[in-house]
This record gives sequence, C-alpha cells and structure tokens, in this order.
Amino acid sequence: MTWDPDKVEAPQPPLDRATKLRFWLRAVPFGTFIAICLLIQVLLRQVERLIHGMRRPWTPYLTQVVCRAFFFFSGMGFRVTGTPMKEHGAIVANHVAWIDIFTLHAAKWVYYVSKAEVRGWPGIGILARATGTIFINRVRSEAKQQEQTFRERLSLGHKLLFFPEGTSTDAMRVLPFKTTLFAAFFDPALRDTLKIQPVTMVYRAPEGADPRFYGWWGEMSFGWHLVRVLGAGKQGEVEVIYHPPLRVADFADRKALARACEAAVRGGMPPERQIIE
Repeated sequence: MTWDPDKVEAPQPPLDRATKLRFWLRAVPFGTFIAICLLIQVLLRQVERLIHGMRRPWTPYLTQVVCRAFFFFSGMGFRVTGTPMKEHGAIVANHVAWIDIFTLHAAKWVYYVSKAEVRGWPGIGILARATGTIFINRVRSEAKQQEQTFRERLSLGHKLLFFPEGTSTDAMRVLPFKTTLFAAFFDPALRDTLKIQPVTMVYRAPEGADPRFYGWWGEMSFGWHLVRVLGAGKQGEVEVIYHPPLRVADFADRKALARACEAAVRGGMPPERQIIE
C-alpha cells in the first residue's frame, strides 16, 4: 500500500530548553534580516513592475539572498550536484518540508506552484506571495485556468517549480507523482520547446538523529518543526541534485512524462530510499 503521511505516526516529543534557546538566537536575527529584505523587495517590485510588468529581472536576486541566508543562520549544510538548465521550461522535485522553499530558491531562480492554503501560512505565506508563487486548488474544474496561467508565466521565461507528490514526506521516500499538472506542458504553444528538469533533494539528518529529522508530515505542526530545525544543536545537510532535462515533445502524454520524472527523482535518492510506493 502507498505510504500515507496522514496515517503514519508523526512524533512530536517535547523540545528542551536548549533547543528553544538556540531557536530564538537564530530566529530573531534571521527574522529581522527577512523583514528588511522583504521591505526592500516590496519597494523594488513596484519599480520593477512599472518597467518590466510581469517579468522579474531584479527581485529574484534578493529572494535568492534570503534563501541562502537561511543556511547561514541555521548552520545547515547545502550543496548542489549537477547543472540547473538554462533552457525554457519547468522543474519538478520531491517534497520533504517547508525547508524546500529555501533549498530550491537558494540553488536557482524559480517560481513555485503551490497549494492554495499556503497563502495563509504565517510567515511562509507572506514570503510565497512576495516571490511570485502561483497558488492553485488541485481540482479538475480549474485545470484549464491553471493551464492558461502556466502558459502565461512560462512565456515570460519564468521557471515554474512544483511538487508532483502533492504532499510532504518523511524524507525517506518519493511518492508516486500525480499527473494532472503535467497536462499544461502539452499545450501546443509549449510542447515543442519546453523542457522539464527533475530535481532530487536528499536531506541528511544531523549525526545521531532520526534519519527523518527534516521530514514534515501528517499531524506534525509547523511551529514545532520550525523550532526543532532552527534549534538543533547539530545540523545535517541537504544535497540538491539536478538531473538531465527531459524534452516534453519526446513523450506521448502527461502520464509518460510524469513517470519519467518520477523515476529520475527517485533514482537520485540513496538506495535505501528508492522504495517504490
């Protein structure tokens, strides 16, 4: 049976005082840094919009600075393997936790495609809106509207990034990819020129910690996980692996493309994490 994050125990043991103290020592300066950068971003975006409209040639630089700062303030390791594509297209990746937002932005300019409820999340929702995230409801009745939005953003040169698993995990597996959003890439105006780059994020826990340390699933609260990660005495690392891009035109339909992307992403995981659910 497929691993279901809502049916698997998500332990939340009490956090000790040292963890909470380290959290505040890191969160306060990082939060201040984010607030300053966010203010600059909002002001800069007003000028950018007047000159470039929906295009964003300036503000992504600031977004990338903030996301790289996360690793500086948290002490978490970060490295990139492979080469991010320069061609017109989109990116698909496995989904582990809210940390993915910082991880993938730190590596390359991207624009997230996210579930609509993220818009209202404390802190993360504000950052998502400021960085041009596309919010969607995963319902068939809105599929055509979503395709139109994707087409418009891709035509502007934006590299869209989405998580086909549809949910976050315990970092120990890749779930089957949902195929609905892949349909937009087969639009006649996009199919012949578009490429999709699969990306694998491999999170390695701090030495001696539960291998699922960075995973966020089930009923695990955002606040508890945030304090746990930022308050860790020792940190692990994340490796971002860029796989060779896939030409949409080489695939018969969205299901075939989704299967190929899923295989590439799963193949980038350590052998013990390549479980097929």
